[in-house]
Amino acid sequence: MIGSADYDIRYTVAEDAAFLDKWLSIPGMLELFPASNEKEKEIMLRFWMGFVRFRCSLTATFQNKPCGIGTLFLMPYRKVAHLSMLYLVVDPEFQQKGIGGSLLKNLKHLAKNYFRLEHLQMELFEGNEMMIRLLSHNGFSLFMRQEGFVKENGIYKARLLYKAYL
Repeated sequence: MIGSADYDIRYTVAEDAAFLDKWLSIPGMLELFPASNEKEKEIMLRFWMGFVRFRCSLTATFQNKPCGIGTLFLMPYRKVAHLSMLYLVVDPEFQQKGIGGSLLKNLKHLAKNYFRLEHLQMELFEGNEMMIRLLSHNGFSLFMRQEGFVKENGIYKARLLYKAYL
């Protein structure tokens, strides 16, 4: 798939929000993110898509249809403008096909060469093994584990913070 003429990465546009909403509505997907219900998901979507105007969000497409989105959450304060949080989601139909790695590679390039960032951080919750493997294979390392950070349905999960120097 990666390397195919049908695959491309472009800047995210406002219309991609419908795909992001669809992916986050898939059962089990929202458990991987901070939002826990429909109202919180809508807030998260607005916040996430708000970064589109800064051209710091990339969308992977296959046959011109979005299949993944990765976004740099730029910091508005000078003291922390050297780093960025990162969110990434791939349509479950396209996972394990190299799209996440491709998006990460391109986001790292954008972060370093356009925004002059020094490092990226990503927040995960315990149990997201697929993303942990993806980050580990792409130069990210765990730098903090916070036990009991998330409580959902009476079950506690650790918060995991990964960092990559650019």
